[in-house]
Amino acid sequence: MKKNPFLIPVLIVLAVAGTSCNTTYKSQQLAFYSYTINDSLQKDTALINFLAPYKTNVNSLMDAVIGYADVNMEKKMPECELGNFLTDAYLHMAKEKYKTNVDAAVMNYGGIRINQLAKGEVTRGKIFEIMPFDNLLILQKLKGTVVQEFLDIIAADGGWPVSGITMQIKNGKAVNVLIDGKPIEPEKIYSIANSDYVANGGNDANMLKDIPQLSNGYLMRDAIFDYIKYLKAIGKNINAKIENRVINVE
Repeated sequence: MKKNPFLIPVLIVLAVAGTSCNTTYKSQQLAFYSYTINDSLQKDTALINFLAPYKTNVNSLMDAVIGYADVNMEKKMPECELGNFLTDAYLHMAKEKYKTNVDAAVMNYGGIRINQLAKGEVTRGKIFEIMPFDNLLILQKLKGTVVQEFLDIIAADGGWPVSGITMQIKNGKAVNVLIDGKPIEPEKIYSIANSDYVANGGNDANMLKDIPQLSNGYLMRDAIFDYIKYLKAIGKNINAKIENRVINVE
């Protein structure tokens, strides 16, 4: 019988491979160290010098004044000036960027990352503070029944910023809902601007996550920048007021 010269090496490789697949490893020792970071630490001058030109460029960009706020704009529930301004921006820019009818805009309360936009000059960096995340401004086509379910989640959470919608919160539910000034219709299809985070089921909005999204990669932060540019072009400053869009009732 003619011997196969490749047989023995192959068997050896297979045997080793089979053994290695069954090998398990266990940590024998874990070690960690705690370092206190305070003013007593020596500065790394080389690193500071290396970063200096980048810091200068970033500061120059972020310190640029892009608009002026006429009033202090607070973050509060169930409705606030800052939330009204932002959702107005999202509604307007969604219509512009998607070139279609948009009935309303919504944003989650936690998506606003500062407690106040102060009256006065507004810098580019301040907008990054408001919206540091790269969330997208998307559209979804929702039946009235789904919109109602979504608004009930918002009501149970205490109220979120909305534009194009007015509602009352009673016993943790959204009641007397108006969209574009008209009572919500259960079977009607509404075009709602939202963040991809919430549309993907964030903040307990599970009823939205399986509904298709229209997205062109437009950042919500860019929508704010573009809306401020739009306001400047028509001679207006950054402004908003309480309009009873979302109120608590007995």
